[in-house]
Amino acid sequence: MKDLFDLKIGIGTWAWGDRLIWSYGNAYSMTDIQEAFQASLDLGLTFFDTAEVYGHGLSEKMLGTFIEGNQQNHDILIASKFMPFPWRLSKTSLLRALENSLKRLNLQKLFLYQIHMPLPPISIRTWMDALADVYHSGLIENIGVSNFDAEQTKIAYERLKFHGIRLASNQVEYNLINRNIEKNGVKEICDDLNIRVIAYSPLAMGILTGKYSSEAPLSGPRARKYPPRRLEKFQPLLKVIKKIGNAYDGKSPSQIALNWLISKGVLPIPGAKNQTQVILNTGALGWHLKESELAELDEVSNGIYLD
Repeated sequence: MKDLFDLKIGIGTWAWGDRLIWSYGNAYSMTDIQEAFQASLDLGLTFFDTAEVYGHGLSEKMLGTFIEGNQQNHDILIASKFMPFPWRLSKTSLLRALENSLKRLNLQKLFLYQIHMPLPPISIRTWMDALADVYHSGLIENIGVSNFDAEQTKIAYERLKFHGIRLASNQVEYNLINRNIEKNGVKEICDDLNIRVIAYSPLAMGILTGKYSSEAPLSGPRARKYPPRRLEKFQPLLKVIKKIGNAYDGKSPSQIALNWLISKGVLPIPGAKNQTQVILNTGALGWHLKESELAELDEVSNGIYLD
């Protein structure tokens, strides 16, 4: 059975069908996404992360369509997530949501099923009990959480351990701009308990591609998180990233940023809206940054993130 620790990089599908933040249907189409899916398989990337809330289910539906049309018998690994909305008050809610996700995905079981975030009022222990039930029923192979802090991760780990199940992962935002998990105990507890960190937004919503600056700002909702005044603060980091990339025959900023994460022992899941982005992402594999380069990136990025 494939283990999360066997994987070096995956594909995040937040943008697949999302019109609010990523402008699906305007900047890119379903054809572009299907080409990204196929390019991923062709290049050996088989882990795709989605969620029931991405595109209001459209991300899962797209993946389901692509999986159904896959004729190459790839061992595709799908992760999805349950959102514990406040009106979901019973373990039955999780089972029903999982069944709906499986239906959209055209699957009999998931490689990984995650709690999307620790929302009240239902306790983490109750949701872990519900996940244990569907795990033992054979509907999921691994259990994960997302956006859990260190204490919440420990609670989830201990409750699953009570059921004889390992907590496989915690999916959190982690990149060269946002290194909070190194400082708040999340990475430490995951490393100590053998929980794989899955890094979402590994390119900081595109900032670490090097395409944006105060002169070339983002647009739409992303601009609210990264306004021009903040983009200016990232330029010293991007300058170092580009310098290091040039030492590796012109590796792109995104490839340097992803390789840095891989060197940290985490699983980055960059988004890919077309095949070109997939090809760029895979350029982060098969080589390693030097210790001196990692140290330089750590130094220049330390403390750069502004809450």
